[in-house]
Amino acid sequence: MSEDKQFFSQHLFVCMNQRDDGRECCADKGAQAAQKHLKKRVKELGLSGRGKVRVNQAGCLDRCEEGPVLVIYPQGTWYTYVDNDDIDEIVDVHLVGGKIVERLKI
Repeated sequence: MSEDKQFFSQHLFVCMNQRDDGRECCADKGAQAAQKHLKKRVKELGLSGRGKVRVNQAGCLDRCEEGPVLVIYPQGTWYTYVDNDDIDEIVDVHLVGGKIVERLKI
């Protein structure tokens, strides 16, 4: 791989944080299942690997009240989601189609 090519074209960070202070948190809103589904979909579509997409677990991304949340870099696009249909829409529209999913953007 050439040195000027990014190791990953996009990083998706899924907040997995579990708070113990009573504040809302992504872990209580299905973040673990959503992250697993996201990672599986990305792999099934052949989007993962060097030069492609990387799905990572993240600690607190500090947008708890808007959660669950994920962020896609290098664009810096923040999303919330409710279920696997929302995750699939983010994959299909943003990762595959290159467009923002406005209804899920925060």
